[in-house]
Amino acid sequence: MSLSVQKWFCVLILFRFSHDVVAKTVRRNVLFIMADDLRPTLGCYGDPIVKSPNIDQLASKSNVFLNAYAQQAVCGPSRTSLLTSRRPDTTRLYDFNSYWRVHAGNYTTLPQYFKSKGYTTMSVGKVFHPGIASNHSDDYPYSWSVPPYHPPSFKYENMKVCKGSDGKLHANLLCSVNVSETPLGTLPDMESTEEAIRLLKSTRDSGKNFFLAVGFHKPHIPFRIPQEFLTLYPLEKMRLAPDPDVPKGLPSVAYNPWTDIRKREDVQALNISFPYGPIPKDFQLQIQQHYYASVSYMDSQVGRLLNTLDYLGLAEDTVVVFTSDHGWSLGEHGEWAKYSNFDVATRVPLMFYVAGMTAVRPWPEDETFPYMDVFGLTPHRFTQGGTVSNVNELVDLFPTVSVLAGLKPPLPCPDNSFHVELCTEGHDLAYTFNNDNSKKSEAIAFSQYPRPADTPQENSDLPDLKDIRIMGYSLRSWDYRFTVWAGFDPASFQVNLSDVHGGELYLLEEDPGQDHNLYNSSEHSLLLCKLGQQQTWAQTLKQHLLYLTAGTKSKGMA
Repeated sequence: MSLSVQKWFCVLILFRFSHDVVAKTVRRNVLFIMADDLRPTLGCYGDPIVKSPNIDQLASKSNVFLNAYAQQAVCGPSRTSLLTSRRPDTTRLYDFNSYWRVHAGNYTTLPQYFKSKGYTTMSVGKVFHPGIASNHSDDYPYSWSVPPYHPPSFKYENMKVCKGSDGKLHANLLCSVNVSETPLGTLPDMESTEEAIRLLKSTRDSGKNFFLAVGFHKPHIPFRIPQEFLTLYPLEKMRLAPDPDVPKGLPSVAYNPWTDIRKREDVQALNISFPYGPIPKDFQLQIQQHYYASVSYMDSQVGRLLNTLDYLGLAEDTVVVFTSDHGWSLGEHGEWAKYSNFDVATRVPLMFYVAGMTAVRPWPEDETFPYMDVFGLTPHRFTQGGTVSNVNELVDLFPTVSVLAGLKPPLPCPDNSFHVELCTEGHDLAYTFNNDNSKKSEAIAFSQYPRPADTPQENSDLPDLKDIRIMGYSLRSWDYRFTVWAGFDPASFQVNLSDVHGGELYLLEEDPGQDHNLYNSSEHSLLLCKLGQQQTWAQTLKQHLLYLTAGTKSKGMA
């Protein structure tokens, strides 16, 4: 069979599969669940410590993507990218200070597309990033049928509500609380769960399909959570990151100095030197403890939500998606928080449940999502379900959810898509369901991160657009992560590949933690030559950057 015939044969199969999905799913509802700052610290991703029985149960009945990556490891840009299916260089949002419809193009969002097809679209909690990035309205009324809901107790999140060892209230990083003593006597994710449950009940008998997005605030800092969840993680069972030191070969431009962590009162009291001064080991263990406890707290809210979906008889007619906006470093490479291109900052959980399509394990037989008590003796573990090992991206969500719900996916974006309202820079992942996805592929995931200077600054983690001078473009494949830090002009949105400020190359088979940068090693030139001969990263990066340059020139910005 000739190569061209093979390609047409594959296209025909994919078209037939997508058609079958649409035909069989006749307008499914969508429950879109997004955590905040959640790395794959879940039982279903192999974490041996965490207790996440409800998400693990969902995973057991879903297709789970093991290597999904965010396009930028910070909330606003990542959420805008995910929900528009456009990369940060197309949304032109690298901070929190612009609205893509004004700043870049009037791009159609995922919920807006469903709304245009007759769905009732609803937002609860943190879905879009609030503020300028979503026009101070969470993109209402474009994306949502009703005004988005934000939990009233969230306004206290960064106030002095954390009781310290001195008995006084502080704005701390570590913030376990007695919920009954908190302002309003509740916490944001509890309120969001209650509102989401109310909306599910109100839409059950409406006769209209719904798209309900629920954004949980945890495990985002501060770790303001019910204090009882700390009992799940005794400090003596916590372990420091296996690679707590800054890699010797790491270019200084790549380092994330975790300035938002440093602003918390309990961290300030440690008098840690900037930018590389390590956090004391005992406090590192407490951060680990509170992060894990925050994950379990969020898992319990997910369990309540899924159990209600099941109780209302909606589980069989609803696509459930679970993901996060990006990951979070827990001391790896001497870093904390996000703000980098490493896997710990960009890798996210991603799973899709579709009744009758994804793998299903009855537990028990008469319930799809029974509530799993995180404090129980036998928490559910990931025992069955489809897994996909190949690399994919959060920009793939838009077309995939569309197909699974019974809609046509957006067409792929042309080279210059600044004036195209509806298209995708991702790929439909539905074709991977029920296939053998254990084989190595040449798929690439793009991530990027901006910096204001070559060395860590106070604004290195989140520079304003006007201050960005360097952009780190990172490619993640099955085999390697390769990053180039190149000069960037914030006025024209152009990168200058002849102005290289640093590079990183990690071979993942022998260095899964990305601790040994080979970019400047003696093997570097031979290795890149080999990769170039395979037309993997070199061709992909070149095509991506040429696309960006063509886009800016087309707008008269070159």
